Amino acid sequence: MLQDDKQLQAGNMAARRRLKRVASSQPGFLTLKSSLHPTDLAGNRRKRVNKNKKKNWNKYSDINDVEEFLEDVRHQERTTGGLLSEKTDDNLFYVDLGQPEKPEQKAEDAQPDDGKKRKGKSSRPLRIDLILQRDSLVPPPKDILAYQQPNAKKLRRIAQKAEQLAAKGVVPRRQKRLLNRRPVDRTAKKAEANNNPDREYYDIWEQQPKVTADPWYLQQTGKKLVKRPEKLNEKPSVLPAVEVIAPGGSYNPDFFSHQALLQEAHEVEVQKKKQEDKLERQLAVNREDKATEETNLREQVEGLVEEEENNEEAAPSMEDDEAALAAIAVTQKKTERQIKKERAEKIKEQQRLANRRQTEQQQQLFQLRSIKASIKKQDQKTKDKQMQRRAKQEAQKAQPRRLGKLKFQAPDLDVQLSDELAGSLRQLKPEGSILKDRFKSLQKRNLIEPRERAKFKRRLKVKYVEKRAFKEIT
Repeated sequence: MLQDDKQLQAGNMAARRRLKRVASSQPGFLTLKSSLHPTDLAGNRRKRVNKNKKKNWNKYSDINDVEEFLEDVRHQERTTGGLLSEKTDDNLFYVDLGQPEKPEQKAEDAQPDDGKKRKGKSSRPLRIDLILQRDSLVPPPKDILAYQQPNAKKLRRIAQKAEQLAAKGVVPRRQKRLLNRRPVDRTAKKAEANNNPDREYYDIWEQQPKVTADPWYLQQTGKKLVKRPEKLNEKPSVLPAVEVIAPGGSYNPDFFSHQALLQEAHEVEVQKKKQEDKLERQLAVNREDKATEETNLREQVEGLVEEEENNEEAAPSMEDDEAALAAIAVTQKKTERQIKKERAEKIKEQQRLANRRQTEQQQQLFQLRSIKASIKKQDQKTKDKQMQRRAKQEAQKAQPRRLGKLKFQAPDLDVQLSDELAGSLRQLKPEGSILKDRFKSLQKRNLIEPRERAKFKRRLKVKYVEKRAFKEIT
């Protein structure tokens, strides 16, 4: 089908060229180029050469007159939309009747408002639009591929066959099966597949009706929806997605704003320097702690003297224990009188403590004012601690949490020194990277954990082999 269309288009183009040549050979054909002369089209006397050979075709074939003619025809088509010989007199000429008279303006329209623009200026197109307009009157070629369809001939044949069968009154088997299908009962609601085209319309934004069935039945049948936890509705961080930089970070900032930003960056660098110095002090080695010959000898002899002293002290301690055990064995049992006396003293001590406790409680009645003041002070202290704890929790919401084994490292401030400031956007030097800024923002808002670039780890060992040339030299 595509080959037939191409042949048809080629035939139309050949017929069109033939028609143009015939029209140009007529005595009424007009040319737009002054270089062409009617006598030039007749041609001069040509040299007689053998054109059976291919090498003489371009060498002795003079086609300048044909090219000039075709170029003139194309020029007429671009400028006038066709050949001048085929145009009518009304299209080529017009009668000049002079400047047309303008109708008299009404009294109301004679004095237009100063704030309104004239209609002529508003309706006039812009110069850039006139430049971009199409200046050729030749219509664009018809795109044949836009009208083609895959398997068009097959589909046309199937449609013709279906029309013939319909004219005879024959029903195809496929249509019979569709007509004989059992009608669907749309009133009965049942579970349907998601890919069923005949299912009822379901609005996902519709308000769900209240279910009045038994909760146990709904839970066992799986019809009860799972309650969404309230924590899932909370954002992991209260920070905005895009943080606006301070006014001092502008390309042409105010002096005081820029100095404030420089002071903030300076404080950050000072804190880093303090941390580095602290780490160096902790890891520094004290000269006094270095081992010498005297300290080594003292460590070697340290355990020998203590063992001898311990052995000397151990002997008398064993004798004292034996004497204490003998004294306990010799002591006699307490008598009944002693037991009663100890019991009476114990009861008397308990009574004394109870009386003292009761006296203290009675004395507290006169201290109610001071007790109330102490309770009030304690309650105020508890409230202050609760407020501090709540403020700390609110502040922690804006801080990055520990999501992995690495801690969040805040990026450096994008700031330029005073001598690096540019007065315009054209001279501005970019600072930082947009990709790194977005990556750090995701980490700061607790959306992803802080991570570092994976390090390359060689699995196989490197094997060194000496070449023969190296062995021969050595």
